[in-house]
Amino acid sequence: MKHFQTIFGCLVVLTLTIFIVAPSYAYADDAGLANLFQDRGVEGTIVISSLDGKMNYIHNSRRSETRFIPASTFKIPNTLIALEEGAVKNENEVIAWDGKDKGFNAWNRDQTLKTAFPVSCVWFYQELARRVGNQKYLAHLKKLEYGNEKTGPDVSTFWLEGDLKISAKEQIVLLKKLYAESLPYDSNHIKLLKKMMIVEENPQFTIRAKTGWAMGTDSQQGWYVGYVETKGNIWFFATNLEIRKKGDATFRKEITMAALKAKGILK
Repeated sequence: MKHFQTIFGCLVVLTLTIFIVAPSYAYADDAGLANLFQDRGVEGTIVISSLDGKMNYIHNSRRSETRFIPASTFKIPNTLIALEEGAVKNENEVIAWDGKDKGFNAWNRDQTLKTAFPVSCVWFYQELARRVGNQKYLAHLKKLEYGNEKTGPDVSTFWLEGDLKISAKEQIVLLKKLYAESLPYDSNHIKLLKKMMIVEENPQFTIRAKTGWAMGTDSQQGWYVGYVETKGNIWFFATNLEIRKKGDATFRKEITMAALKAKGILK
């Protein structure tokens, strides 16, 4: 009996130790990555993950699991949805600009998928959203297991200031499915999207990515998500940060590139 009590007591202590230690491990911070945010005076998170998921670098793990409005990073699945639903025939179909100033010179012109995607042309994708419709979006979000799978009262703004939210870690999951072409969409559409996502390409690496900036919310959020193909591996990244003052938006890509270099992924 005494022997049993001793064993039981050890088990209790061990259980309590695991319970107490686990949270600090789960939210462990990468000091090198943390400095990239601290040096720029911004709060945020970054997740970098190898293709097989065996190597992961995370700053602010708690925030990486918190869902935020995706803003223009939603153009990644939205492009596939629009093509799947026939809201636009192909990357070259033109939707005419209405002649009203949209706030950015690059938006003030007729657009195609090929021109609208890289400049994050909001009005173009809002038109596609109206053509797709709310009920179909809900079905697609469920099929994609995208974030909280919600839209909101306005089908043309739900990814900008509506109810749709996704975490940095969930962005990584989606990107890995995109790379593997395992998303439930036409393979030709997936290949087209991947081509449109290229932001830098050279003999050493190819980067496919999308920025996002949720401006119409109380707490403005910035995103830079994508993946880099090197000769040795494929690395996926998702950066999210709070944009509190003018100039913070530039840190989305700046921090990401610095992090990839700090981890030896890019030279």
